[in-house]
Amino acid sequence: MNNESFSKDTSKTKTYSLVELVKAPTTMTDRGPDNSIFSFPVVAIMELLLTLIVVVLLLMMSLGVNAPLEEIANPNTTTDPAKAPWYFMGLQEMLEHGHPTLMAVLMPTLMVLFVVSIPYIDNTREGSGIWFTSKRGKRITLYTALYILLVMPLYVYLDTTFPAREMLRGKLPDFVLQAVFPAILMGIIVGLPLIFVWRYKPSPREMVITLFTVLFVSAVVFTLAGFLFRGPGFELFWPWDMPGNYSPWNNL
Repeated sequence: MNNESFSKDTSKTKTYSLVELVKAPTTMTDRGPDNSIFSFPVVAIMELLLTLIVVVLLLMMSLGVNAPLEEIANPNTTTDPAKAPWYFMGLQEMLEHGHPTLMAVLMPTLMVLFVVSIPYIDNTREGSGIWFTSKRGKRITLYTALYILLVMPLYVYLDTTFPAREMLRGKLPDFVLQAVFPAILMGIIVGLPLIFVWRYKPSPREMVITLFTVLFVSAVVFTLAGFLFRGPGFELFWPWDMPGNYSPWNNL
């Protein structure tokens, strides 16, 4: 059989090709093993350990905390205080400071949209995998957290003790008192650290760190305020000085 006839017979069934190996730059330039971090199995093991720790803590809590069934709910008697589960306490606390549409719909929606948009706002690889990116990022996080820990409890106390919507009721439209005033006040509280950081020409990541710290610490403050410091009538009390022998720990 000559070469011509052989090539005709095999042209329809050939499944190989001839390639050549040469020395040349690859698409993995500057991404070699020295600049890489293995995510498996190191991260997987850490996640497994964290899962086991959480399971053990929940098991110990379930064994140590008594949670008996209560009597059948009576529609004519409202529990005082009627609190949401602890993971919704931050949202319930926010409802005490403004219109439900603003506090339970618009603001949570804006928070979720911000978190979703973070990869589009900050898409640089610089400082990736480093806590707070840099020393400057750590200072921004620390000072922002201290600011929120001071301002937000003060806001909760003053807005509960001297509520503008009650003091000005009848003098201004309810929409202004319930929605406009709280929105402006919350905007000022959230915007002040952003304005302060803006003076130092921050990177997009530093702006994201600032705003995320504001939202995270505020959520913690609202959750603790509603869980520990709200008693009968949903008024503010010290946790150890609740009237009627009420204990906030019963909500666990």
